[in-house]
Amino acid sequence: MKLIYAIIRERKLTEVREALIEAGISRVTVSTVSGHGNQVQEEIYRGQKTYPNLIPKIKLEIAVNDEYVDSTIKVIIEAARSGDIGDGKIFVLPIEDCIRIRTNEEGADAI
Repeated sequence: MKLIYAIIRERKLTEVREALIEAGISRVTVSTVSGHGNQVQEEIYRGQKTYPNLIPKIKLEIAVNDEYVDSTIKVIIEAARSGDIGDGKIFVLPIEDCIRIRTNEEGADAI
């Protein structure tokens, strides 16, 4: 089991979500986050070094069984990529266990 974190542009959320659903991946948690990566560069304003504000992004959290990891990553990349700096990042983390509260199922059955 893996937990996939994807940080994407706000305007790409609908495309990514629809692509995930088409691929059979319907369980996703979405959060609004802010941050910056390579697209932020120091600017000089009136002789002072300044940095632009944090950029709004969307964070997707998707728990998947091992056999869905590669396909989930592929779908996110295809739907979120514009080719410009700031398209985002994907992080894949191991999940030690998962428990569905309603039924008390554990492990892969709970995802």
